[in-house]
Amino acid sequence: MLYWLLFEKLQSVYSPFRLFGYVTFRTAFALLTALLISLLLGPWMIRKLRAMAIGQFIREDGPKSHETKAGTPTMGGLLIVISILVPTLLWANLRNVQVWIAMWSLVGFGAIGFYDDYTKLKKMRNLGLTAKQKFFLQVLVAMSIGFILLLLSAKGMYSTAMNVPFLKSFKPDLIITSLAQNPWTFALAFAPFYLFMILVIVGSSNAVNLTDGLDGLAIGLMIIASSAMTALCYLAGHREFATYLELQRVPGGSELTIFCATMIGASLGFLWYNAHPAEVFMGDVGSLALGGSMGTVAVLIKQELLLPFIGGVYVIELLSVVLQVGSYKLRGKRIFKMAPIHHHFEMLGWKESKVIARFWICGLIMALFALATLKLR
Repeated sequence: MLYWLLFEKLQSVYSPFRLFGYVTFRTAFALLTALLISLLLGPWMIRKLRAMAIGQFIREDGPKSHETKAGTPTMGGLLIVISILVPTLLWANLRNVQVWIAMWSLVGFGAIGFYDDYTKLKKMRNLGLTAKQKFFLQVLVAMSIGFILLLLSAKGMYSTAMNVPFLKSFKPDLIITSLAQNPWTFALAFAPFYLFMILVIVGSSNAVNLTDGLDGLAIGLMIIASSAMTALCYLAGHREFATYLELQRVPGGSELTIFCATMIGASLGFLWYNAHPAEVFMGDVGSLALGGSMGTVAVLIKQELLLPFIGGVYVIELLSVVLQVGSYKLRGKRIFKMAPIHHHFEMLGWKESKVIARFWICGLIMALFALATLKLR
């Protein structure tokens, strides 16, 4: 909105408005705007959530130290979503379709999380939507994003080929063109693409959701991951940097740096209130929205296979749940004292603050490694 008004319309009247044409300038101000909205709106939203008795229900089988958190306001993720959407609408070039796709992912997964949180409150327990219901809705949103990307691919605005870390010349296409020639197998040609979209976007959404179990853990890791994604978006959209690093250039991808910067700012502001001991929890409305958005941005800039490194701790948390459930069903034995894995360390006697700090350190190391791989090709 400000890009259109101040740069496209008014720069000829007042030359300093040319600054609004620089994505780096708008990225910095988008981050600050998101941070201010989150900090200023936070106290009001916390009061409203308390007044409406929207409190967190605690797992009965969880660590006993968490029982004191019962009743803490939840659904604070609404603050995160607002703090991302408003600055993005203000500072991004809204003619860029990738920005709208990222915002749709944020709103779509946020709506699923909101419905899940609302269901928990209605039932007065820590279980909202069933796993199948939640997964079905998440798949619908992911497939809608995949469908839009296929339309863009047909116009030459998106590539369905994968970027593989360490292998610059190996770029397998997710669409089987040979099957697309036959009307009987036409649908099967797009199956790998849709399955990959579901794996990346839904997997990312659920990974962040499962990590959100300790005060500030998930949101702190999101600051780290979003920072790495901001850098990758800028590099992917910059002609010289993309050529130098032998990345697949994504025209207009640099506008996504603004979206990712708002995620940093919104997360920083939310961490102010979510740090241990938390005054508010993000709930599924926040965790699903942030995770789905991060996965969507990775898909848009063709860095899907770097995402497991950027969000390495999220992946470990997700895998710990998968392994725990699989082991119990197949062998009748548990691998961890409790899953997700952050609760395992709590059961070993680690203080909550120590688990959070050490997981943040691990997340930072993994994100830096992911950025380092850009030259290991």
